[in-house]
Amino acid sequence: MNDAWIADRMGRIEASGIRKAFEMAKAMTDPINLSIGLPDFDVPEPIKDLACEAIRAGKNAYTVTMGDPALRSELQGIVDATFGHADRQVMVTSGTAGGLLLAICCSVNPGDEVIVLDPYFVMYPNLIALAGGVTVLVETYPEFGVPVEEIAAAITPKTKAILVNSPGNPTGVVAPAGELEALARLCRDRGILLVSDEVYKAFCYDEPFRSPAEFNEDVLVVDGFSKTYGMTGWRLGYAHGPSRLIQEMAKLQQFSFVCAPSPLQSAVVGATGIDLSAQIDAYRRKRDRVAEALSGRYDLARPTGAFYAFPRVPEGWPSASAFVEQAIRRNLLIIPGNVFSKRDTHVRISYAVDDATLDRGLDVLRSLADAGA
Repeated sequence: MNDAWIADRMGRIEASGIRKAFEMAKAMTDPINLSIGLPDFDVPEPIKDLACEAIRAGKNAYTVTMGDPALRSELQGIVDATFGHADRQVMVTSGTAGGLLLAICCSVNPGDEVIVLDPYFVMYPNLIALAGGVTVLVETYPEFGVPVEEIAAAITPKTKAILVNSPGNPTGVVAPAGELEALARLCRDRGILLVSDEVYKAFCYDEPFRSPAEFNEDVLVVDGFSKTYGMTGWRLGYAHGPSRLIQEMAKLQQFSFVCAPSPLQSAVVGATGIDLSAQIDAYRRKRDRVAEALSGRYDLARPTGAFYAFPRVPEGWPSASAFVEQAIRRNLLIIPGNVFSKRDTHVRISYAVDDATLDRGLDVLRSLADAGA
């Protein structure tokens, strides 16, 4: 293999620490796996039936790039009713990740700066690097909100966009509406694109979900079906925002993803009408179980959404990575904070698992805290 064949940009893109955890889990015997952000409930049966029907009915060719007309029309109606913006267009994407890639590549020039809140989803800096942009991190420890004053101070003439994710991965924190409003207005006043990753919006446990697009018509929202309906492998997402940007994203999708999987698009028409309250209530209870189990042993910003907790490792541990190494020796797989952050002080726990697995993992976490480094 000739290294000269590899593009220079790949030197700026890191292998996912989460994918490394997947590989570690394969090598472990009966691991207590609290590492993966994968819902433990399956796709609702009505959606499965519609997918099978669509395949058998021959809906297996490309859809138009913007998405299956029936699905796109349904989503457009929901978006219009929610925001009432004069210029907000919807397109279907190949997963939320596909939507983010299109958004970054269509908005960021080489050398442009993109402000990202730390801790962050692992994909963000790498997509920015792919576009030739520069990631500017703004810390949100210890509460993991949206520190608008610090964000404003980080803005330079090179700032092109700001990325926000609420409910957040890895923290599980839902940003207060007031902070999202202040951020949206800051971006509007400074002429900066605000990109809102809302893939976990169904999982808000204490307060109704709020989008920064409520306060700024130029916010680009990236959303998806993967987490809400347990269909992470289906690669179905969507984006909505100003038509000028959406049209550029559609242009790039023509020459990359082409379209999201067509029979699966057909299958999720009407999915927004399915009652998922039982799944959401189950995850709220899991959240409560995690918060109670870690109380008094770990510093934890209470998770209010998604299905993650991001506790600080107890005093005495040299790093979160060292803590994770010891957890692995006890058959518990979690993710060190440095996968999501410039700090290595916290760990990400996913409670998207059955209750028995979660209880086993919490037992190990309690014992590690009690034993010390």
